[in-house]
Amino acid sequence: MKLRYLAVTLAIGLAFNVNANAADRGKAYVSNQDGGVTVIDLNTMATSASIDVKGEGPRGLAISDDGKLLVVATRENGSVSVIDTATNEVIKQIPVGKNPEFVRVRGNFAFVSYEPSAKGGPPPAPGSAAAKEAEKEAEDDDAEPARIGIIDLKLGKKVREIVGGPETEGIEFSKDGKQLVITNEADNTVTVHNMKTGKLLKTIKTHKYGDRPRGVKVSPDGKTYVVTLEYGNKFMVLDKNFKVLRTVDTGATPYGIAYDRAGEHIYVAANKAKTLEVFNAKTYEKVKQVTTGNRCWHFSFTPDDKEILLACGKSDAVFVIDTEKLEITKQIEDKKMPWGVVTYPKSSGSLDKPL
Repeated sequence: MKLRYLAVTLAIGLAFNVNANAADRGKAYVSNQDGGVTVIDLNTMATSASIDVKGEGPRGLAISDDGKLLVVATRENGSVSVIDTATNEVIKQIPVGKNPEFVRVRGNFAFVSYEPSAKGGPPPAPGSAAAKEAEKEAEDDDAEPARIGIIDLKLGKKVREIVGGPETEGIEFSKDGKQLVITNEADNTVTVHNMKTGKLLKTIKTHKYGDRPRGVKVSPDGKTYVVTLEYGNKFMVLDKNFKVLRTVDTGATPYGIAYDRAGEHIYVAANKAKTLEVFNAKTYEKVKQVTTGNRCWHFSFTPDDKEILLACGKSDAVFVIDTEKLEITKQIEDKKMPWGVVTYPKSSGSLDKPL
């Protein structure tokens, strides 16, 4: 009888632990341009910690596949900070190059865009004298192109780099992992590179569709790519061979873009329109738009896909959006200009995607 009682007790305890673990929704990490990284407990939707990244101007961030390392680009010192997520401490800073911004992690490698010739500051208005001057400089043979620095996270150093176009912005991997797709905002191109060699395979010019390509994402089935055109107020749809299929109108200055996990919808953060817009991924009809805050660029689904976290820098807040109702349910205060957000477990978003 005692043995049976003990067995039942152990079974109940095991079930309780399994259920407790299953209930853990994970964490979100938010980069702040005027501060470090904020950690949000997704169980409570409240800030649980702040991380000093040991560098100013953090923007791009990515998390390793096992969730143990967070890699954050710190623009002012030309490095990335590698953070142990168990302790929230920086364990290494790795020099990359001037103005590191976008970060993606694949396996043991971090891919970081940096811009040796970037001048910083907001982009010039289309058609302005400053914009024309920027275009001229981008066409100058002596202009130094941007690069993708590739960091071996095991070795803790940059091991090679891929040459992009002027002011490389977004980074995406093909579904088979053989190609790297990058958006180059200064010369209005999307370039496709061999992942192993860095060789340029294809260049897609965007000017006739719209200028300043920004966000780029591949569909979950790998058959299409979508690219936001900030100065076109639309996103571009390409097939798996990078042929332009069509464009889709969005609100003003679209930036972050992502498919949901099932590939049924496309989500776009339109900065100046102050909206998060949802499109049917087959028909490209707009399903709904959610009115948001100021300068919302990047977003992520929660790992259970129930909510979206949208970083709105000029509103100093992370907006929480219910994915079923497509309504804002909460604002998480963040007084240091939030820029990007990723989660662990990994989920779909403008900076990351699930494994």
